[in-house]
Amino acid sequence: MKGRLEDRRLLTGQGRFISDWNFPNQAYCSFLRSDRAHAEIVSVDAGSALQAPGVLAVLTGRDVAEAGYKSIPTNLGVKDRFGEPLKKPPRPVLAQGKVRHVGECVACVVAESAQLAQDAAELIVVEYRELPAVTSADKALEPGAAQLHAELPGNLSFDWIAGDEAATEAAFRAADRVVKLALENPRMVGNPMEPRACAGTYDAATQKYALYACTQGTAGMRGQLVYTMGVPDDRIDVIAEDVGGGFGVRFNMYPEYCAVLLAAKKTGRPVKWTGSRSEVFLSDEQGRDVASMSELALAASGKFLALRFSYIADLGAYLAPTGPFINTQGVVACLTGVYAVPAACARVKLAVTNKAPGAAYRGAGRPVMSYMLERLVDAAAAELKMDPAELRRKNLVAKNAFPYKAASGVTYDCGDFEGVLADALKASDWAGFPARRAQSESRGRLRGRGMAAYIEASGGGFAPSDQVELRFGAEGGVTMYAVSHSHGQGHETSYAQIVSAVLGVPMENFRLRNGDPAVRLIGNATGGSRSLLGVGSVMQLAAKQVVEKGLALAAKDLEAAAADIEFTDGSYRIRGTDRAITLLALAQKYAGTPQALDVKTEGKFGVTFPNGCHVAEVEIEPETGIAEIVRFTAVDDAGNIVNHPIVEGQMQGGITQGAGQVFGEQAVYDPDTGQLLTGSFMDYPMPRAGLVDGLEIREHPVPTAANPLGAKGVGEAGVSGSLPALMNAVMDALRRAGVARFDMPATPDRLWRAIRDAGGRS
Repeated sequence: MKGRLEDRRLLTGQGRFISDWNFPNQAYCSFLRSDRAHAEIVSVDAGSALQAPGVLAVLTGRDVAEAGYKSIPTNLGVKDRFGEPLKKPPRPVLAQGKVRHVGECVACVVAESAQLAQDAAELIVVEYRELPAVTSADKALEPGAAQLHAELPGNLSFDWIAGDEAATEAAFRAADRVVKLALENPRMVGNPMEPRACAGTYDAATQKYALYACTQGTAGMRGQLVYTMGVPDDRIDVIAEDVGGGFGVRFNMYPEYCAVLLAAKKTGRPVKWTGSRSEVFLSDEQGRDVASMSELALAASGKFLALRFSYIADLGAYLAPTGPFINTQGVVACLTGVYAVPAACARVKLAVTNKAPGAAYRGAGRPVMSYMLERLVDAAAAELKMDPAELRRKNLVAKNAFPYKAASGVTYDCGDFEGVLADALKASDWAGFPARRAQSESRGRLRGRGMAAYIEASGGGFAPSDQVELRFGAEGGVTMYAVSHSHGQGHETSYAQIVSAVLGVPMENFRLRNGDPAVRLIGNATGGSRSLLGVGSVMQLAAKQVVEKGLALAAKDLEAAAADIEFTDGSYRIRGTDRAITLLALAQKYAGTPQALDVKTEGKFGVTFPNGCHVAEVEIEPETGIAEIVRFTAVDDAGNIVNHPIVEGQMQGGITQGAGQVFGEQAVYDPDTGQLLTGSFMDYPMPRAGLVDGLEIREHPVPTAANPLGAKGVGEAGVSGSLPALMNAVMDALRRAGVARFDMPATPDRLWRAIRDAGGRS
């Protein structure tokens, strides 16, 4: 088979995205959004909008309250350092009493066309009473700062300590040297190709809702809708086929989805909303936005004694469903990285500001941790005047130490950190760098090299298990059902490979269905590098159960005892004879028998730890500040790999997303007004193909026993490694020009100014 199973359908325009879902008698809606960051709502006058041509309804916060909708949910499984739970201010579907960020939904206008709805929304008159805005987490926590929620005194939602604070403090007191590094991890806008959109229907006879939406998993989104709307689980279906990108920002339910369903009920018609790119910038969940101080305690020999982190995460105006989890447990899951460090702790504060809510962005906390740690290790190497690779090698968890219980309490199941590092040194020609640097300098360029050794936890999830279903059609087709949603990862191909390898059925016979309302399954959304190792493993279990079910049918058909029949290459054969029947022939023969070969099964597998070592080289032109990535080597342990091209594509994408953040991406809000200053691609650069030159991707697989496939996950690996590796390379180059302190983003202007202010090159 050439290419992925999905490719022909998607490349020939046969995909079905939200814009492809349309219904008879469909209405359209548009949202009036707040044009200010923080204000009291004095009044909302929708009279003119209701009289506008084609308008069917206008919904406001009052309608939402009358419908009995609750606050959009959020949760966290740990208590703060005082033993208290997460403080959760209410988040309404449509603004009630106040607006807290530019782009917050104030009203929903339903009309005969999208254009009429938008025109009418502009006729709504909202009287605001302006309030001061705060757009940085550290200032939000200062005494006297503007207060966003009465439920959050001081704008602090959570104050938590992870790890052993006392043991860490003792190790720091005994250290021969302490290295500190303050860092800013800027706010990101996810920007999937398909802008957020949805369509909602309501059947008055059955009192049943259906939501068609961009999602990374239908089951989780349905649960959030059920909670917010206060309706039974069986009264809401969430449906999605193709989704144009996710990156974490399609994981959760959004306020617009509830509003659209309420509009469908109020008007008695299907209602559709398609967001604009401007709305993506203003109202999609955003990511990162963490200010940190990292500290490393070392012995005179260079051995790591302890790690200590302190950071403030900016969650924006409201707590998104997964925002608190990602910025606490999601960050500190691998607190000590790949290093054998006896003690570690992290002090974490979650603050609210007048910005769009923040939650997952590719990596969901992991790149924040790898950035804090790996930038710190390179800074320590520079301070010690030591080779960064040698400092890392000296402190890696040894191969014979697995399973290794880290200071955070997490146990790494398996790995070969020393082997991964050795492969990266060889593949990147680490020893040849001085000659390349000299060659660059002969051309007037600053050349820098950076390394990052990352590890991440993958395979977790919020659902109790992952369920899948395999169904056989009369024509020989096999439909695979799952909850995890594919939005570019190639799930259909990978799952088909897994099941095909067991059943011996050609891959072209398979089709994947996600979010089919006729097949209700329990399961996790796509996220956390878990779909292959979690859902893929259950697919393999299901395939083996199909073979077992087919054995009884084959015994009947071949008139032989089941013990005398073997299954190989898609056929059941009586041992020692040529009497056989294929699995597909059985499926066709018993097509009229309900569930003859169909299987529904579930499984839950343990967390595992993909890891790797990335080495980057950059060149900077001092006269312009223009930086170029000239070499990038990635060596990764993703365990067993099912589809190498898909894994390579995931790595290329993740590495490039890290490069995009390092060299330009940053959501900037005006500190006085709270207005988003980077609200379009004119001001917010997107990474492009070719940004990472000289890219070489290599594998160093150490299979895990945590799941039947031996897979570890790969979706977040690229960005977890590239983000710190590239900034370490930039910093290494800048040190040649006398620059002692620099952080993202490494735009030409900022690089040029840093070099100029340092007095040029040394």
